[in-house]
Amino acid sequence: MEKTTTFLSPAFLVLLLLQFLNFSLTWCSSDSVDQTFLQCLEKQTNSTDELSKIVYTQTNPSYTSVLQAYIRNARFNDSETLKPLIIVTPLEESHVQAAVICSKQIGYQLKIRSGGHDYEGISYISENPFFILDMFNLRLINIDMDDESAWIGAGATLGEVYFRIWEKSKVHGFPAGLCSTVGVGGHLSGGGYGNMLRKYGLSTDNVVDAKIVDVKGRILDREAMGEDLFWALRGGGGASFGVVLSYKIKLVPVPETVTVFRVERLLAENATDVAYKWQLVAPTTDKNLFLRMLLQPVTRNKTLTIRASILAMYLGGADGLVSLLAKDFPELGLKKENCMEMSWIDSVLWWAGFDNGSKPDVLLDRNLNQANFLKRKSDYVQKPIPKFSLNLLWKTMMELGKIGLVFNPYGGRMDEIPSSETAMPHRAGNLYKIQYSVNWDEASVELEKNYTSQATSLYSFMTPFVSKDPRSAYLNYRDLDIGVNHHGKDSYSEGEVYGMKYFNGNYERLVKVKTTFDPENFFRNEQSIPPKSAM
Repeated sequence: MEKTTTFLSPAFLVLLLLQFLNFSLTWCSSDSVDQTFLQCLEKQTNSTDELSKIVYTQTNPSYTSVLQAYIRNARFNDSETLKPLIIVTPLEESHVQAAVICSKQIGYQLKIRSGGHDYEGISYISENPFFILDMFNLRLINIDMDDESAWIGAGATLGEVYFRIWEKSKVHGFPAGLCSTVGVGGHLSGGGYGNMLRKYGLSTDNVVDAKIVDVKGRILDREAMGEDLFWALRGGGGASFGVVLSYKIKLVPVPETVTVFRVERLLAENATDVAYKWQLVAPTTDKNLFLRMLLQPVTRNKTLTIRASILAMYLGGADGLVSLLAKDFPELGLKKENCMEMSWIDSVLWWAGFDNGSKPDVLLDRNLNQANFLKRKSDYVQKPIPKFSLNLLWKTMMELGKIGLVFNPYGGRMDEIPSSETAMPHRAGNLYKIQYSVNWDEASVELEKNYTSQATSLYSFMTPFVSKDPRSAYLNYRDLDIGVNHHGKDSYSEGEVYGMKYFNGNYERLVKVKTTFDPENFFRNEQSIPPKSAM
C-alpha cells in the first residue's frame, strides 16, 4: 500500500501557532496576575505566612470548598459560571485594606461577600475576571450592656448576633431578619427587616456607627466618613461604596414573654376573607404585633386550592394577643390554644424553623454548602387589593402552579421614620411588601425556565395593584430582571433604571455620595450605584 504524506498549509500552521500562543499567554496572564497580587499583598501586610491562610487561588485544594460554602442560590453553582481567580478571606482589618489596594492596582473587579444570601449571586459571580473578598472570618461580636449596644463584624450571621445578645441579656434583642444564616454586612447595608419592624423599624434604623474600608484603603468610622456616607451605608448597599468591616448597633428591649402563632386557612375555610381583612389590619394594628401572610397553591383531597397562612409575633402574652385580634381581626378566629408563649430567643428559633426544644446554640450553625435553586422578586402595595381581584389572583397562582407570595406588613414605626432618614426609602404610604418566592430542587434548564417564568408572569399580573412611578423594589431581594449595569458609557442611565426602583427619591443623593467617595467606580456590581462621572 502506497504511503501518503499529509502536508499542512502555511496558513493552518500559523493558525495553530496563534492558538497555542493565545492559550500560553492566557495561562501565563492568569498565573502572572496571581503572582502580582500575592506580591502586592505581601508588601501591604508585611507577611508571607498569613497569606497562605487567607488567599485561595484556583490551584489551591481548598479553593472550591471555600467558594461553594456560602453560595446560597444553587443556580450559580454550576461549572459554566465564571469563577473568581482568587478568593481572599481576611482575618483582620489590615487584610481587607491590602485586598482593596492590590485589586485596584491590578485593575480587577473585587466582589464582596459577607453571608451568601444574595438572591442573584452578584457578590460571587461576574462576567469579567474578578476576585472575591469573603468576609466570613470577620465575625467578632462585642456586646456592651452598659450602653445597650454591640459592635458586630460584617461576616457575622444574624443567628450569631442573636445568640450573643441572649448570652448577655434575656430582655434585649435586635430587629433584624428571620433567617439565622444571613450575613450581617449585606443585611444591614441593604435595609434588612424582621418581625419587630413595626415596633423598632429596620435593622438599618438601629445602626449608630460603622467602619468601612474606602477605595483608598483607609479605615473610616462614622466621624471620619461623615454623615453622607454613613447615611448611604444604611440601606444603600455597602458594596457600592467600600467594604463594610463592622456595624455598631443599639439593642432594643424585649419582654420576658412573647407570643407566636401560625394559623392556616384554605379557600373553603374563608381564606379570601382572611386575606382581604389582613390588608386592613396588619399595617394598622398594635405596633407590638407583626402578622406575616404566606399565600401558596396547594393540593387538598386531590383538589387544587390556595392556602393562606398567618404567622405572628407579639411582644406580649397570649391573653393580650387573643383579646387584640378578637377586636381587630375576628375573621381569623384566633384562640389561645393556637398561641405559644415563649422567650424572645425561643421565638427566634421558631421563626427560623428549628425543631421545638432546640437549644439557642443551634443559631451558631452556618449550614455551609446548603443551597436551593430559587428566584425572588418584590413589590410594595399601597392600597388594599379588592376581594374580586384576590379571586383572580388565586386563579392565576393555581394556573401557574408553584409560585408563592409572602406579604410583610408595614405601619407602626415604619410610618414614623421619614423616607429620607436613611437610604432605604420604602416607609410611610406602604401597607405591605410582597416577596415573590419559588424554589426547586434540581439543576435543569427547563425547570429553571419554568419557575422563573412563573415569577415573571405573576409579577406581571400584579402590576395594577402595586406601587407606580416608580414600581418600587426592595434591595435585599435582589432582582436582575429590573435592570443591569454594564459600567460602560451608559453606566449612569443604566443605574437609574433599577436605582429609582430600589431607592425612589434617595437615588440621586446616593449617586452624589458615590461620586464623592468612589468617582472611578472601583466598587461596582451588576446593580451598584454609579458615579456621575461615569456618564
